[in-house]
Amino acid sequence: MPRAPSPHAALPRTSLSEVTAWITAATQRHPDRLPQHLAERLGCSPTSARRLLRRLVDLQWLQRVGTSRKPHFQPGALRQVVQRYPLAGLQEDRPWAEDFAPHFELPDAVARMAQHAFTELLNNAIDHSGGSQVTVSMRQTPLQLQLLVSDDGRGIFDAIGETFQIDDPVQAMLELAKGKLSTRPDGHNGRGLFFTSRIADIIDLHANNLAFQQRDWQREQWQRGRPACRQGSSVYVAICLDTERTLDAVLRRYSLDGAGYDFDRTVVPLRLVTGPQLALASRAQARRVAARLQRFRRVELDFDGLAEVGHGFADELLRVFQHQHPEVELVPVNMAPPIAAMVESVQAAEPA
Repeated sequence: MPRAPSPHAALPRTSLSEVTAWITAATQRHPDRLPQHLAERLGCSPTSARRLLRRLVDLQWLQRVGTSRKPHFQPGALRQVVQRYPLAGLQEDRPWAEDFAPHFELPDAVARMAQHAFTELLNNAIDHSGGSQVTVSMRQTPLQLQLLVSDDGRGIFDAIGETFQIDDPVQAMLELAKGKLSTRPDGHNGRGLFFTSRIADIIDLHANNLAFQQRDWQREQWQRGRPACRQGSSVYVAICLDTERTLDAVLRRYSLDGAGYDFDRTVVPLRLVTGPQLALASRAQARRVAARLQRFRRVELDFDGLAEVGHGFADELLRVFQHQHPEVELVPVNMAPPIAAMVESVQAAEPA
């Protein structure tokens, strides 16, 4: 029989960070006997459990109501749930409905976007990662909802490379940024990660020792970041609780007329495929940028952050490709004056 804890048993040093992973759910399950539950779960004394509860109240993880003799606890301004699941047989809607949604208080529009991001990212891990486990963490702060989905699979850039014979992870990221890309096109249409990135104020994508990030103030501009994922894929999403975006508006935004749900238009962040001493100069680069653009009816070529482009690149993309695919409307945007002059020059030339 296990020995009962000493009445003076202290908490382990790491207990606070461990407790915040499950305290929100525990508070809702045991609102009237939370001190006893903590003492039993942590194997500590009632005194230590009460001391921990006071810290959690001070840190806004809990609210204490009721009387001193009969305390009652509620989740505070900070909430968090962390769960790990085996991927085999997992259905992405069940964890949301059973383990996460009941423990958060979100504005309706944010809850709808959170459900979309949660189920899409979890489905990606189930169907595409080739891994065995996935860990999901969701945290609510006074300002944001934060979601992290991490699997132990092969990594998204390796998966794309194997499916589409792309040996450059940056090119794989560019294809993701365009949208309509799936490693299982028979069962998916490549909308999940694309629209998740559009509803987020912050999104970080880590896989295969690489990282890319996008911020709301840099909407549709993916930047390289510092990698933090040795195995599998890890996607972090943050949505501001006071956002004016809605899921419906984001979904409609990428239809040609802005009224339907067809995925007709996209934005290509050209700065993503440049770097130190690597300008957009060649026709080969242009052909890689142009890959799959014929799947869209309108494509904005975003030159934000670029000072110039080479004639071969501009000519191949804006004259040759355009002549081959007149049904695709190519719209250069955010051009510096030298780029605008180059674009005007190649568009004025004779058709290919």
